[in-house]
Amino acid sequence: MGHRGANGRREHLSLPKAELLRDADRAESWLLMVGDTPQSHVDLSDPTYLDFEYVRRLGHVADLATTPGAPIEAFHLGAGALTLARYIAATRPGSRQRAVDIDPEIIELVRRELPWGRRADLRVGAGDARAWLEARRSDCADLVVCDVFSGARTPGHLTSVEFVGEVERVLRAGGVYAVNVGDGHGLAHTRAQVATVREVFPHTALLAAPAVLRGRRFGNLVVVASQRELAVDELAHRAHRDPDMARLLTAEDLDRFVAGAAAVRDATARDSPQPPADTFGR
Repeated sequence: MGHRGANGRREHLSLPKAELLRDADRAESWLLMVGDTPQSHVDLSDPTYLDFEYVRRLGHVADLATTPGAPIEAFHLGAGALTLARYIAATRPGSRQRAVDIDPEIIELVRRELPWGRRADLRVGAGDARAWLEARRSDCADLVVCDVFSGARTPGHLTSVEFVGEVERVLRAGGVYAVNVGDGHGLAHTRAQVATVREVFPHTALLAAPAVLRGRRFGNLVVVASQRELAVDELAHRAHRDPDMARLLTAEDLDRFVAGAAAVRDATARDSPQPPADTFGR
């Protein structure tokens, strides 16, 4: 298998080993590890339980994407253990979901060991996320979630204006884009990613833990965007009352955060930063 570099050519990709670890604190819960990186947590008995703090923030975004509880069509770029897809299937019955992952072995491991409900309209395929997205028809999704990591880094070809333009193309009017960004000291990558998304979507917000926003630790930040106004008040409220409290940056606050950052183009795209060695405690 491989992924495409910023120049569009196929590049060799050495895929790290995946393994499932049982969560000793919750029955029927599992942690998907890819190499040394915790990739997904799934509770088979309760798909609405979201253990990772950034996934809970993505869950808030999914809740507010359209009319609460109504079925949606969602694309998941980066399948992992399908945590968010399972959550949407449980909270929005009747939703139609499609997911893609670069590693067919992960897909088969999850399909075999962590099967999802038969009633969920969820299909998963193997392939490069950008190539898969480019093959979708226009105006066909209500939500696109990008949570793609090769090891612990997002490939550069999924960070450019051209890529975000493809996301916008497949979204229906008023659809929502959410992307998980990994970053640390200085947050230069995140600032560039927000600037990149803003080139395409006029309404953009950023969700993250205060310590991560201050650059005190490496962590996950969620960028949310749409062609329509986002439900920022409710999103901020949910983020604030979450067990791992997060801040929401919009409008002037986001302007100050991004100040001076340039949008990323295919020609200059680079993989996201490598996390420090002790980030995941292994």
